[in-house]
Amino acid sequence: MTDLYSQQRAMRSMREAAMQRGVIAILDIGSAKIACLILRFDGPEQFRDSDGVGGMAGQSAFRVIGAATTRSRGVRFGEIDAMQETERAIRTAVQAAQKMANIRVDHVITCFSGANPRSYGLAGAVELNNSAVREDDVARVLASCDMPDIGEGREVLHAQPVNFALDHRSGLGDPRGQIGNRLAVDMHVLTVDSTVIQNLLYCIKRCDLELAGLASSAYVSGISALVEDEQELGAACIDLGGGSTGLSIFMKKHMIYTDSVRLGGDHVTSDISKGLQVPLSTAERIKTFYGGVVATGMDDREMIEIGGDTGDWEHDRRTVSRAELIGIMRPRVEEILEEVRSCLDASGFEHLPSQQIVLTGGGSQIPGLDGLAPKILGQQVRIGRPLRVQGLPQAATGAGFASSVGLCLFAAHPQDEWWDFDIPAESYPARSLRRAFKWFKDNW
Repeated sequence: MTDLYSQQRAMRSMREAAMQRGVIAILDIGSAKIACLILRFDGPEQFRDSDGVGGMAGQSAFRVIGAATTRSRGVRFGEIDAMQETERAIRTAVQAAQKMANIRVDHVITCFSGANPRSYGLAGAVELNNSAVREDDVARVLASCDMPDIGEGREVLHAQPVNFALDHRSGLGDPRGQIGNRLAVDMHVLTVDSTVIQNLLYCIKRCDLELAGLASSAYVSGISALVEDEQELGAACIDLGGGSTGLSIFMKKHMIYTDSVRLGGDHVTSDISKGLQVPLSTAERIKTFYGGVVATGMDDREMIEIGGDTGDWEHDRRTVSRAELIGIMRPRVEEILEEVRSCLDASGFEHLPSQQIVLTGGGSQIPGLDGLAPKILGQQVRIGRPLRVQGLPQAATGAGFASSVGLCLFAAHPQDEWWDFDIPAESYPARSLRRAFKWFKDNW
């Protein structure tokens, strides 16, 4: 079988082989930065996959022994735009992390944003004849799900069972070993643009690295930024990145919906650059040190020196009030939040028992965002930081590293997916899925 199903299984076994050796690299490819973390695992016996189907990532016995970030190059909207530049940036980050860890790493698990994610909820059911649920019954019920026509040029990135029901009992995490007559499943499938994935695979291959796992940034950000209660009762994680903003909704510890908005912090920087007629690097510095979205009376009097080295003395000595800077930034931040709001509305988020919203990612650091966001998104909004991970340098503990930290947790303890079960080729759920799963064949 040379299709995605078997290749995802191959990535899983590659990950297990890397874990046996004790080290694996994490690569977060974003529009603003590329981060590489090297994880050391303290013995394979702690890493048996969870008992439950879809056991959520928990703190496992790993620690970060190498970390490096570099400014992202060649990535726009979370997608590779200039292959050679991205390849150079990845090599820079990986080599620096390897140097710090004093070890060479061949296997990487990577995440990315963008690629126009689309969510589908599927359902399937099989008869059991009053017997205990076995592994192959789970495989059969997953295969019984009707796959929609996801369209040309789309691929399946995640396919996770999110709920099992046995006869009249629903909400089961793991039905194996339980006795019943009818087994049903709800599955969440996330599809993305295939060209984005193919470019990413090719780029990682060119960097002489082996891919041992692939995840959506929005998903892994949610794993690291949402606390356990939020994942259980229903919450949305909004990852404000540089080139795009990812949205993931969790319920009963599973991701049930994903979307993204092709706007992010880089667009705010671009607005400052145009508004003040300064280079992007200067605009980024001004945004980082003086930015905000809520103006007070004092901001009219606080003057910011723009600086510059154009040689035009008048131009380089200009100042701007902080209130003017906020006036440039706020409309764009409001636009991003409005777009996120419409994604939440489309997802049916208001029907969840809890409507907690957690903002994370580099863009969530803008001062005043915690006051502005609830006005647009709803009342329960907090700024989230990623969970603590052993050995992570202080510089990498901020909200901008939510997806990197989430990817560590995903690597150590991945959720059960479709390809973790031995589904016979002839019982794949509908031809369209076999066609959709073909793309890996062309890239490996």
